[in-house]
Amino acid sequence: MMMEISARRRVTNAVMLSLSGICTLLVIGVLFFILGYLLWEGARSLNLDFFTKLPKPSGETGGGMANAIVGSGKVLLIATLIGVPIGFLAGVFLAEYSGKMFAFTLRYTVDLLNGVPSIVVGIVAYALVVRPMGHFSALAGGVALGIMMIPIAVRTTEEFLRSVPNSMREGAMALGATKAKTIFTVVVPAAISGLLSGMMLNLARVAGETAPLLFTALGNMFWSHGWLQPIATLPVMIYNYALAPDEDLHQQAWAAGFVLLALVLVINITARLIIARGAAGLRR
Repeated sequence: MMMEISARRRVTNAVMLSLSGICTLLVIGVLFFILGYLLWEGARSLNLDFFTKLPKPSGETGGGMANAIVGSGKVLLIATLIGVPIGFLAGVFLAEYSGKMFAFTLRYTVDLLNGVPSIVVGIVAYALVVRPMGHFSALAGGVALGIMMIPIAVRTTEEFLRSVPNSMREGAMALGATKAKTIFTVVVPAAISGLLSGMMLNLARVAGETAPLLFTALGNMFWSHGWLQPIATLPVMIYNYALAPDEDLHQQAWAAGFVLLALVLVINITARLIIARGAAGLRR
């Protein structure tokens, strides 16, 4: 009897281990397929002109997406300046000050906001910023992406602050520090690596959003000076070029997709390195 049970367990273990391995290979395979396809289609279209020149008029070959690269940077900068401070402070309040009932309500609200489709966020930003201003702008695009960053910033801040041992808080307050001083001079520095990595992953998450920018930043085939004009961004350029009839524009869309994915991968890898370095520092 015991031998039958042992044999059955070995078979079950072998089957589940095999299924887990197959699923892991499928996930990794999909990732490498996407990367390989983008590398094949996009990397061969990359050249210096892509990073330094403006798009050519329809029907002409060549040109680049220098304005879209700069535009994406400007929109993401605005989004970071809006979403990170609000999300960080709300996360601090949720982790350190809120009561149980209020914390539950706030978490539920944040989770609902995180689940709102990006196109709905774009419509809200259009109503709040674009319509009162009377035109599309980089500011409106940054507001839309900033709203999307807030819920993730709140939850990551809360989780990393809660991971700091209570003994550090008690030690600081025993030495006479106020609660606010304890939070910002002891708790936050202790969780800084996790907070930074969380914000970087948050930025990577919104970097490829297209729908909100169609309602807010719109697009621009030329340089956009300042922050209150329509501006080109990589996701919108990819969308427009993918729908265009010219094969040259399709190749530039693949190149832009490769650049955007490479940017997201760099941000993710950097965030993981920051987390690993912070964990190593805590072990020491």
